[in-house]
Amino acid sequence: MKPTKAKSLRELGQVELEAKLRDSKENLFKLTLRKSTRQLEDAVSVRVARREVARISTILKQKKPAAATKAGASK
Repeated sequence: MKPTKAKSLRELGQVELEAKLRDSKENLFKLTLRKSTRQLEDAVSVRVARREVARISTILKQKKPAAATKAGASK
């Protein structure tokens, strides 16, 4: 599994990022489950998926204050 670059994630909207975060968390859960039952051959994919979730979460948190300040400035 190849990780998504932060630059391409920043170009996505908030709704798409939330959907991608949900999918990434689901993927991480499945990988963790497969690892615990010893069905996963590539243990590195768990680390990659965990970092993907963290990357998306960070970008979402960076976008939320920016969206709040834009909404507050227009009032």
